[in-house]
Amino acid sequence: MFQQLLHQIQKGDIKSLARCISLIENEQEGYEDFLKQLPPSTTKIIGITGPPGAGKSTLTDALIGEIIAQQQSVAVVCVDPSSPFNLGAVLGDRIRMSEWYNNPQVFIRSLATRGSLGGLHPKIIEITDVLKTANFNYIIVETVGVGQSEIEIAGLADTTIVVVVPEAGDEVQTMKAGLMEIADIFVVNKADRPDADTFVKNLRQMLAPAFVHKQYLVPVIKTIASQKQGINELLNKVITHQQQITTTDKKYWLLAEKAYHLIQQKRMKNIDKKILKEQLEQNNQTNIYHLIEKF
Repeated sequence: MFQQLLHQIQKGDIKSLARCISLIENEQEGYEDFLKQLPPSTTKIIGITGPPGAGKSTLTDALIGEIIAQQQSVAVVCVDPSSPFNLGAVLGDRIRMSEWYNNPQVFIRSLATRGSLGGLHPKIIEITDVLKTANFNYIIVETVGVGQSEIEIAGLADTTIVVVVPEAGDEVQTMKAGLMEIADIFVVNKADRPDADTFVKNLRQMLAPAFVHKQYLVPVIKTIASQKQGINELLNKVITHQQQITTTDKKYWLLAEKAYHLIQQKRMKNIDKKILKEQLEQNNQTNIYHLIEKF
């Protein structure tokens, strides 16, 4: 079944791609063997992250438009927050991208985090690897925007875009241990707001010391995503960065990070939150450390 789906996916069959992703999400029997047989791909992943309200969805929508204007194709994975109780999606703000759903050059898939703390879906690595076989020119992963814990995107994306807004002055001071570390490109969105130029200047000054360690200065791009301004420059910076990383060892750090995540996930496979909750209830227990030592 999976092999037939792969053949259809490589021919550009979007329905087969959507079905394959669903089978992987639900861990359909045979999916692990299928993943081992995926052909190599040079398609790079663009990660878009940042605090809630920064305009990530609007920016993603604008990027799709720029890619389509250049007559290329794109797959977009939007990860929404999920309920901690039933793991279903709490928010589905994909309405901004609704104009692209019937475009043959665009594939959009919404996923819930299913309780994952890093702002991503538990099967995001496998899903993006399948997307790479579909011969899209670009793959974009937009995360939920959960703050500094969202550094998990850096282990997935070849190019990580961190989106902030001019009012985030105080937040930027606390970013150094989180988003500041993972950004390959900074986007100051809603740059028509007051003090945007001052904010950009201060951000560039903060990034300058990191130049010594990263070997390149992290670009700061001003955008007004709602008006499609600055998007062409942003895409050009993405292309430039992805050309640069082919000559570095980031590729293997990314692969190592993905492998580590998958191994960790596999070791935790038999641990179920519902069972943990039942055990705590049965023993009328609030001290979780007694439960942890059993594992």
